[in-house]
Amino acid sequence: MHRFYSPSQNVSGNSLHIVDLQQIKHIRQVLRFKIGDKIHIFDGAGWEYQGTISSMDKNTMGIKIEKKEFKEKPVGSIAVAVAIPKNVKMDDIVEKLTQLGVDKIMPMLTQRTIVKLDERSKIEKVSRWRKIAISAAEQSQRAYIPAIDEIKPIREVIKDGQNYELRLIPTLFGKRKKIKEALGSTCRNILALIGPEGDFTPEELDSARDSGFIAVDFGDTVLRVDMACIYIMSILKYNYR
Repeated sequence: MHRFYSPSQNVSGNSLHIVDLQQIKHIRQVLRFKIGDKIHIFDGAGWEYQGTISSMDKNTMGIKIEKKEFKEKPVGSIAVAVAIPKNVKMDDIVEKLTQLGVDKIMPMLTQRTIVKLDERSKIEKVSRWRKIAISAAEQSQRAYIPAIDEIKPIREVIKDGQNYELRLIPTLFGKRKKIKEALGSTCRNILALIGPEGDFTPEELDSARDSGFIAVDFGDTVLRVDMACIYIMSILKYNYR
């Protein structure tokens, strides 16, 4: 059964509506759904709905809810802050992290970030990434959509790190721990910082360490930004989910 997103404010009693015009067009014209067909909806905040399409036009789609189920959110939170890369797509990073179960993605600007964005571009990028997260959650059967933060400089991300029990900063330089040595047995809220091509600057590393981040290494190989994100998220999910 195909699965689609509709936020909780579109649910009323035993009915819900899809009002996203692009999504409706896809359902009607590409997938060829019609009135009476079964459909699966999730609201991104834990509720899953199964129902039947009761009405449909180019502007709205009505669904009669026949079954609903609430899925509990995993305990704790895993966040990954990513320096916006040049040589790989941030779109792909958002998609893969969402599929792996990340709870929050923090797009980050560092001293060695090559990509330059004006304020309008920042807003457009974040809006696009949030749509990608919704699509990836649909595909991967996630009940919860990860939060995508506004784009922030690394100093603000480091400051936000005070809200997390375990703070990791993978790097190629300086004194580091093996990642398995840095993982705690009871951590619930975790933040990992993934740097840009060229790594973090010494000043950024010192600032992070001073704020309680643990410098770790990924072994003998140097990973691209996208692979580093997948690697760290896979390790954290394996150990804490």
